[in-house]
Amino acid sequence: MNKVNNATDLIHVQVNGEAKTCLSGTPLPDFLEQISLNPKLIAVEYNGEILTRSLWPATQLSEGDRLEIVTIVGGG
Repeated sequence: MNKVNNATDLIHVQVNGEAKTCLSGTPLPDFLEQISLNPKLIAVEYNGEILTRSLWPATQLSEGDRLEIVTIVGGG
């Protein structure tokens, strides 16, 4: 029997001080796509620590997580 997601599966996270929701256990790269960010052009601080890109796939979001995301902007 397949588990059906419902509202209790939603968690709240902070992204640059703004409240966002996603499903519990969402991998960080999937969440970044959901909020329309290009992973190649950002740096992520996860709960106060700079998160090495190699750890992103193994990082699953939990209730109350805090993300600070900086976008790299090109130009002169």
